[in-house]
Amino acid sequence: MPIVNRLADLADEITAWRRDFHENPEILYETVRTSGKVAELLESFGLDEVVTGIGKTGVVGVIKGKNGGAGKTIGLRADMDALPIEEITGKPYASKVPGKMHACGHDGHTAMLLGAAKYLSETRNFDGTVVVIFQPAEEGGAGAKAMIDDGLMTRWPIDEVYGMHNFPGMPVGEFAIRKGPIMAATDEFRIVITGRGGHAAKPHETIDPIVTGTNMVNALQTIASRNANPLDSIVVSVTVFNGGNAFNVIPQEVTLRGTVRTLSPKMRDLAEERMNKIVTSVADAFGATAELTFLRGYPVTANHDEQTDFAAGIAETIAGEGKVNRSIDPMMGGEDFSFMLEERPGAFIFAGNGDSAGLHHPAYDFNDELIPVGCSYWVKLVETAMPRAA
Repeated sequence: MPIVNRLADLADEITAWRRDFHENPEILYETVRTSGKVAELLESFGLDEVVTGIGKTGVVGVIKGKNGGAGKTIGLRADMDALPIEEITGKPYASKVPGKMHACGHDGHTAMLLGAAKYLSETRNFDGTVVVIFQPAEEGGAGAKAMIDDGLMTRWPIDEVYGMHNFPGMPVGEFAIRKGPIMAATDEFRIVITGRGGHAAKPHETIDPIVTGTNMVNALQTIASRNANPLDSIVVSVTVFNGGNAFNVIPQEVTLRGTVRTLSPKMRDLAEERMNKIVTSVADAFGATAELTFLRGYPVTANHDEQTDFAAGIAETIAGEGKVNRSIDPMMGGEDFSFMLEERPGAFIFAGNGDSAGLHHPAYDFNDELIPVGCSYWVKLVETAMPRAA
């Protein structure tokens, strides 16, 4: 595997950064310590510009090539935030913060981009400008959108943007990517059903919101099975059903909550439209009333064709022939890098994390063997996309 020699030499140092982040996880926009450490390291590398406070606690670093940065500008993004999960790995560098851990590998993503930034700042073997983006609040806080709203794409006129995520179960040194939708839109819904409560022994005197709700749950499943083309991906999952607190009382109100996952704007619109009709109609059929709140979250993460081909080619130079899956199945999980891909052409790639616990699992840990692989991918991407003039 053609790992950049200098990055292999830096692997222990980068691993130490990663494990420090792992020991000190911060969630959402609370990445004050992490952001401070990132900015301090970037300053020590001699970047041309380091700016904090973009998107609340995001950090941006700028590295100009040998030609003074003229020409193309490429953005490389890493997420920094952890999750509200209690770690059970038992590792020496396990989280020191109760109830919080890096269960998605953002500590590794941050460390790999720092390693690439150090190398690129040392060598500057490219023409153009690299913008390294360290983003908070990927896990449900839309930190990417916050950074965009703070001028990320315009203050530093980024032409293309790239992201990377580790992938448990895929061997270290292998990559996976696809053109078009690679991760789903993540929407949330809340349904409040109001009936008429009363004694459980006299159900005829009530309008039972539990019976209404159970029928509504079943009806919502027909969106996927009877409204959507079987070739179009859609998930409608009711994950919360709250109502009642006594064995002999029919409650007045029931609340349902859940998520909708889709891979196209068309299916997203269909889901919201059908949910509105089903919720209203089912409630009416049972004599109840119901209110649906449909909250649109992250949009579909859709890779751009040209940049996907380019990223896959770069990955192949690192991994070798046959070690890059260019047509991985889309995933119904979400990713707020989608906001960046709506603003600029680019691509999001997965890098193998080996035989580890799954993402968001309390036994998960980022595989440090991935560090020189991921760093080399970033470096080769920059040097190939913006080669030095002869």
